[in-house]
Amino acid sequence: QVQLVESGGGLVQPGGSLSLSCAASGSIFRINRMGWYRQAPGKQRELVAGISRGGITDYVDSVKGRFTISRDNAKNTMYPQMNSLKPEDTAVYYCNAGIIKPFDWNEFDYWGQGTQVTVSS
Repeated sequence: QVQLVESGGGLVQPGGSLSLSCAASGSIFRINRMGWYRQAPGKQRELVAGISRGGITDYVDSVKGRFTISRDNAKNTMYPQMNSLKPEDTAVYYCNAGIIKPFDWNEFDYWGQGTQVTVSS
């Protein structure tokens, strides 16, 4: 079994910051790319940041300069850092990872359960 768990969400004031994590556990051979997604009420889930296994990152324009993601492959963990938060950042944030299990030829997308981030004064 493979599990992704997001942690570190919560309530923060506009302009504040959150340090989050996404930890993968279980039977894992290799984690390739990882994604940081969010879904606001009534909106589609969107990719806000992605990171390759080698640490190459990309961000949606709306979070560039504010969000930073990194990863520790030895710990199978990604670390989203979200700064200068705005009310429009309020959403459930999800971790996604492309994972190859042992003795499996295919990569499969796994999703975390989501963590609520609320930006409000």
